[in-house]
Amino acid sequence: MIETGPGPALTPEQQERVVAVAMDLAREGRTAELLEFVDHGLPVDAADHDGNTLLMLAAYRGNAETVDALIARGADVDLRNSRDQSALAGALFKGEEGIVRRLVAAGADLDAGTPSARAAAELFGREHLLQTGLD
Repeated sequence: MIETGPGPALTPEQQERVVAVAMDLAREGRTAELLEFVDHGLPVDAADHDGNTLLMLAAYRGNAETVDALIARGADVDLRNSRDQSALAGALFKGEEGIVRRLVAAGADLDAGTPSARAAAELFGREHLLQTGLD
């Protein structure tokens, strides 16, 4: 549920559209605009119909500023989508070293999800990214 403050509540269709726009902003790294949505009641861990969160989409696309802002706002770094994939596993898949470092520093669980971050790193030959994240 999106908190709208005083005034009329959003319909389910309107809420779905707001989440879709926010997901696009996260994908595109449009941090300031995305934070306007969060500041006006969109949950920082809002998810699409596949369970992908704002953080997952920003991480997968390598949008460091957006990832930092969402983590600072309290985004859960360990949430997993409907395929049991985490933001960290997605960043590892894409080879996003800076994002991996940020997520690990924020306490992301290296063993959560399917595949886990450790398994994803091994699968894609990117074990060095986890080492970088732990330095």
